[in-house]
Amino acid sequence: MNSELLPQGASRNAIIIYVLYLAGFVLGVTPLIGLVMAYISHAEAEPWLQTHYRFQIRTWWMGLLFGVITLILTFVLIGFLLIPVVAVWYIIRCVKGLNALSKREAIEDPASWTFG
Repeated sequence: MNSELLPQGASRNAIIIYVLYLAGFVLGVTPLIGLVMAYISHAEAEPWLQTHYRFQIRTWWMGLLFGVITLILTFVLIGFLLIPVVAVWYIIRCVKGLNALSKREAIEDPASWTFG
């Protein structure tokens, strides 16, 4: 694989975590692996990269919260409409993070509930 496409070092871990998050739509358990990786990598990373790890950690936990709320709301049939909304929110956050990583930029607002 071309080394320009997949950088060396800590930013490679952040890319892998975003990919694991996206692979969760097919494989299921990979976002949990990504969450563990983000927690492990967060403390030792450069400050700009720490914003990505914080963004990834918050994406996982907020995705879980939104997923539980959506599951509960399926009993009143509203949740079925929210499933694609939560999926799109999740995908946009991952793509935005990957885009910022490719430019070696920090996430502007890693604590954001929207798209950062």
